[in-house]
Amino acid sequence: MTSSISKHNVRLLKWFNFLSDFRPYAAIAIIYFKQVTGSYALGLSIYSIIAISTSIFEVPTGILSDKLGRKNTIVTGAFTMLLGIIFYAFWQSYLGLAIGAILEGISMSFFSGNNEALLYDSLKSEQKEDKYAEFLGKTSAMFQLGLAISVFFGGFIAEWSLQYVFIISIIPQLIALMVSYFFIEPKKHYKKIETNIFSHLKGAMHGFIKNWKLRDLSLSSIISRGIGETLHKFVPAFFAVLWPTWALGIPRTLTYFFGFLSFHFSGKVIKRFGAIKTMLNCSIFNRITSFIAYGIPTLISPILVAIPSLTFGLFMVSESSLMQKEFNDEQRATMGSLNSLFGNIFFAIFAFFFGMVADGFGPGKTLLIGEILMIIIIPIYWKLFKAEKKH
Repeated sequence: MTSSISKHNVRLLKWFNFLSDFRPYAAIAIIYFKQVTGSYALGLSIYSIIAISTSIFEVPTGILSDKLGRKNTIVTGAFTMLLGIIFYAFWQSYLGLAIGAILEGISMSFFSGNNEALLYDSLKSEQKEDKYAEFLGKTSAMFQLGLAISVFFGGFIAEWSLQYVFIISIIPQLIALMVSYFFIEPKKHYKKIETNIFSHLKGAMHGFIKNWKLRDLSLSSIISRGIGETLHKFVPAFFAVLWPTWALGIPRTLTYFFGFLSFHFSGKVIKRFGAIKTMLNCSIFNRITSFIAYGIPTLISPILVAIPSLTFGLFMVSESSLMQKEFNDEQRATMGSLNSLFGNIFFAIFAFFFGMVADGFGPGKTLLIGEILMIIIIPIYWKLFKAEKKH
């Protein structure tokens, strides 16, 4: 069991994650963005703006976290996210959506690297870092639970008004901001890191250059972020072709509920099978299931699309656990932010062109193309798996 700072922060992080991802609009966002902008390409470009914004602020906020502390960073991120959703809800134009996207991107850059570092540092302050995978899985599961509950109702509200779904989404973000003020700064960060920003960044980049395993993990993470996240954001457009609007929250609810289970039990699964083997098997399973769903579209395809979420938490916790072991303490959040930076740049580029393809070929065929591209990461995991077996 954890105690004092770690117990307090783990408990709060569960609630914060639940509230920050309690977003009823997650089931219909791409449909709303297309309605406002007039095309899939422009609709997905909102996600590209989020990614570009995150990329621009990714490293500075990672350095800010390492130098000024985890709590201040998470509070600022929560406030910025609240503002972003307010713009989505009340300014129905491309400019309004773009400003909201910029604010959301800034918020994500504050959270990226910082929140996992907050958890790791809290545990490490009490020599509990060996339980990182277990607690990361349980705290991250709350993201999925918040989404699962919220999108179920979001689909029904969307039948009435897409805009109202965004307006309702403001409330949990306000509560999340209140919760963020109660985190306790891990002891490690009571004293500021004294290196200057450029030396700090150089040290973080050097860690990737000299560590081949970290480079491969980062490459697979970047590809998964760029392609995988685009598919996830766009798939409600595929659902809308097959199911009525009021039902769109149902497959998303299943997706996030399966994700919740996956995160919750990830620590036990990874402990038994190992992180790299888990990632390899999850990736193969996901490709097979998705090929069937998109290649032969039927009324049950939205349910099939939800099934790979049973592996999502296993995959993400495995990846984070492996990376945290390779990161160094002095630049932990900055190294996480650098990895996210390149992932977001790739996502921003890929999402826009993916939308252009979707405008021409339709949702189903375009999603199938994306899944074929995702095969690229399997050889990377195989290489890591073979290297692990030799040791």
